[in-house]
Amino acid sequence: MAEAEAPQDAEPKKKSKLPLIIGLVLFLVMGGGGFFAVYSGLILAPAEPAAGEHAADAAHEEAPDDFAFVAVPPVTISLGNPSENKHLRFTAQLEVAKAKATKVEELMPRILDVLNGYMRALEESDLQQPDALVRLRSQMLRRIQIVTGEGYVRDLLVTEFVLD
Repeated sequence: MAEAEAPQDAEPKKKSKLPLIIGLVLFLVMGGGGFFAVYSGLILAPAEPAAGEHAADAAHEEAPDDFAFVAVPPVTISLGNPSENKHLRFTAQLEVAKAKATKVEELMPRILDVLNGYMRALEESDLQQPDALVRLRSQMLRRIQIVTGEGYVRDLLVTEFVLD
């Protein structure tokens, strides 16, 4: 009977790490292959123009000659307490489709109204953050696009942004 019992001092058999290593290698290979396929355009690439379509027609919106710049009149906003006498001077240009430039110019009073309303709500601390101009620019552009409608204003180019 004593021979049938296994000694209690014997260590249990270790599990193999081979499946873990194989899984890790396969994970890295598949991940790298997926990244390459997407990055190179093999999958999820933008559609090519149809056979009858000319490539220039597909990229018609991206041609730089199709856009004009509409000047936004300078805006000066007082910030904070009137006793502190802090002002923000802001000037910009709107990048618009040439065909829609006159319509955007007609809407300039509304554009100025939405810009004034947004900038009046700002505090000096909002302007002192490192990413302030990027954040403010995107907020102003979105508000302008709401006023003008989709497809009219492509971009907002800030030409002056001075806090004094």
